[in-house]
Amino acid sequence: MACNSDFVQYIIDQCSGSGEIAVKKMMGDYCVYCDGVLFGLICDNNFYLKVTESCRPLLKEVILRPPYDGAKDYFYISDVDDRDYLISLIKATIPALPKPKAKKNPLK
Repeated sequence: MACNSDFVQYIIDQCSGSGEIAVKKMMGDYCVYCDGVLFGLICDNNFYLKVTESCRPLLKEVILRPPYDGAKDYFYISDVDDRDYLISLIKATIPALPKPKAKKNPLK
């Protein structure tokens, strides 16, 4: 089942206090970025965060499950209505993730 665009926009709005939020559509689902760092997924109208130890103690409930068949486990976030909660999770997650690699200039 693909994501509803209203749900995707809701997640973007809820996360917007954590930095510059962007999404990229991937086969009906979405990768979610904050300041260029991939930190989560929106799949089948559910929100998932990459697993980091810095985020785990902040979770209201720890639910690990794959967002789609064949994926590794992510934190499933059931409470997407608490904006401050989401922002705190993202701010704890981002520093623990690798930064995007600089793109090479093909002309050099």
